Amino acid sequence: MIAALLANVLYSSGFVLEKRALGTLPEVDFRRPARLLRLVLGSPLWIGGSLALASGFAAQLAVYRTLPIAAAQGIFVSGLVLLVLLSSRLLGERTTGRERFALGAILLALLMVVLSLREGSDTVSRSAPAPLVLTVCLPSLSLGVWLYGRAERRSREPDRAPPSGVAYGVAVGLLYGVSSLAVKGVSSRLTTHDPTGAIVGLLRSPYPYLLLFTGAFGLVMSQAALQRCRASLIVPVCTTVSCLFTAVLGTLTFGEALPHDPVRLTLRLAGTVLAVAVLLAMPKQDAVPHTPLGAKELTPP
Repeated sequence: MIAALLANVLYSSGFVLEKRALGTLPEVDFRRPARLLRLVLGSPLWIGGSLALASGFAAQLAVYRTLPIAAAQGIFVSGLVLLVLLSSRLLGERTTGRERFALGAILLALLMVVLSLREGSDTVSRSAPAPLVLTVCLPSLSLGVWLYGRAERRSREPDRAPPSGVAYGVAVGLLYGVSSLAVKGVSSRLTTHDPTGAIVGLLRSPYPYLLLFTGAFGLVMSQAALQRCRASLIVPVCTTVSCLFTAVLGTLTFGEALPHDPVRLTLRLAGTVLAVAVLLAMPKQDAVPHTPLGAKELTPP
């Protein structure tokens, strides 16, 4: 539990620091990754944010060794509250009443998922068949890249309202969902009993290569999207998609059984359906003016 809460703080802080750094940089383009990396690596603030995210990744490894996938996702999503508070205070971002209602509904949905858990009766799986992992992950990666490219093309169309970030968030969320499954797979193979055998087994699995792909593409895609849209909207959407993807498909892939108790099963399924419904109902264009950070003076708390 402590590792999960620590991961929340690190992830929320990392995203906000990166967003603030990106507001002072020239426009980045995911089609020019070398230039994007050159720009962000020249920003100490962005490097600090990326180090916070990397530390959150390390904490996530510990979480997946002790909690079922669905339980971990429920705790991770609770970090959305901290993210919205930091975005408001440090980035000056405002959310609409509809968006605040949607975030509240998402938190309620994932609270239902957490309430469906029972310590001791929920199994923590350690392995999954590699062909099944690839069957789940490869189409999801393709869909995420396609959705991102479509959102980029639509954002460049003349006379179109600025994108709200929902499409970007869904696309990046799919990549991060695959990354979460890969993290789960890596954590299940880490052992101190036979380090050499563990490393060999890990390299023979698809997990390090999925992490490499999602890490490279996720970095480039998320930075471009984060610069264009509000962190207080794109990160919650991305987190929701990633957590639902991991909780549902990860549970099935790793064979972590659903609850047998009707009440717990209803809570878990209803929470998942509610979160998806809220996500689909969120606005596709941005109704809140988006002011670049470099254009105004920000006062830290």
